[in-house]
Amino acid sequence: MGARTKKLSQLALTARGGANPDITGLAVDSREVKDGYLFAALPGTRVHGGEFIQFALRMGASAVLTDAEGAEIAASELAASDAALIVVEDPRQAFAGCAALWFGAQPQTIVAVTGTNGKTSVATFVRQIWAELDHAAVNLGTTGVEGAWTAPLAHTTPEPITLHRCLAEAVENGVTHAAMEASSHGLEQRRLDGVQLTAAGFSNFTQDHLDYHETFEAYFDAKAGLFDRVLPQDGTVVINMSDPKGALVRKIAEARGQKVLTVGLGDADLCLMNQRFDATGQDLRFSWQGKVVLSRLNLIGGFQAENILLACGLVIAAGDDPARVFETLPNLTTVRGRMQLAATRENGAAVFVDYAHTPDAVATALKALRPHVMGRLIAIVGAGGDRDATKRPLMGRAAANHADVVFVTDDNPRSEDPAAIRAAVMAGAAEATEVGDRAEAILRGIDALQPGDALLIAGKGHETGQIVGDQVLPFDDVEQASISVAALDGRVA
Repeated sequence: MGARTKKLSQLALTARGGANPDITGLAVDSREVKDGYLFAALPGTRVHGGEFIQFALRMGASAVLTDAEGAEIAASELAASDAALIVVEDPRQAFAGCAALWFGAQPQTIVAVTGTNGKTSVATFVRQIWAELDHAAVNLGTTGVEGAWTAPLAHTTPEPITLHRCLAEAVENGVTHAAMEASSHGLEQRRLDGVQLTAAGFSNFTQDHLDYHETFEAYFDAKAGLFDRVLPQDGTVVINMSDPKGALVRKIAEARGQKVLTVGLGDADLCLMNQRFDATGQDLRFSWQGKVVLSRLNLIGGFQAENILLACGLVIAAGDDPARVFETLPNLTTVRGRMQLAATRENGAAVFVDYAHTPDAVATALKALRPHVMGRLIAIVGAGGDRDATKRPLMGRAAANHADVVFVTDDNPRSEDPAAIRAAVMAGAAEATEVGDRAEAILRGIDALQPGDALLIAGKGHETGQIVGDQVLPFDDVEQASISVAALDGRVA
């Protein structure tokens, strides 16, 4: 944390009895507490953080932030301690604001994007556009911190200490602009509260994470928190109105008096009018507030146009000139693991890797590839273990409905039986070929490619490991595709 102290009151916290100790650091893990630290005892999915207050006090915590349940759990230990006690209704939100005040510095312009699919692409495209406009920019999310300054991240939306330390370090490294992914988990757990946003974007809403949120309503409500809680009232909401939930997001924004910028098909401020596809990308015709613009995208997949327009909307909402924003589009490059061209066979058939790991994302990716492909479309799909099991047959069905040939293989089985997961996926794709070993499935998929065909390897995208049991085994779809093409086309030294 560095050698610094702040009064508890400087962190916008008020203790019972009016105590105002010096705080020397923050922790949510009692094992990381040192003398003078503030310990946040947060409610968890399995265990309440109040169970660990006793350990934090032994480690020298001078203040404890929790809710009524946490205070009750550790009532006797707290009564016997001199530590300041802060009890609030929503300790996660209070702690996020506290972390923001502790670290202080944030890039002067920050935007965030939420939605089931497209978050990484949109945030990365925002960063790329900013970089083209000579801003020192980064994007934060699934692929870590990328851009003018780089750093690894363990979560799409990190917990507040990591997030605000990261934002402060970005400022120290000269970063002025940051684009963030806002995951439903991160929003539900108040991780973004305290981030000073200029604009926030909504991409789309489809099935995912029902293992965590349980219902579609709860899942949407978590995402809506970006607009009805995190983004200030003077912020701008950029909405993909092509998604059915776009109208509801607009209603939320207008109820708070936020400015709204719409993108998508039909009646929108930034309106996609037409696309023409070829083997290496697409030409776009769109309009900005009624004025027609033509541009080139060297990106595969029709859905990328919606991602690009959402990114443009966020950059414009954050203050850049629209005409200059649109001039950058031909220079934008594929996001790692998102419809990434991984290899090309000697016969011209292309192999793409995409992070599509929901039924809608698989369908969208395959439908988007189709206009670029003259021959057959081959797909490799699987599903992760210890995650929403209801989407597994839907994954198989999405692949079967939109690809000509389907291979079902392992994704990240985690603690589950891989064969049982594959069987669930196969239930939605009766004609598919089951190949448990992912490397073999990729080899067989590539071997099946004829001139004019294309292969989509879905599910893992940018990931460089496969989670089997409690082990992470080295595995990179892009690398595996390159190895397979080299072996089949006789290019191995």
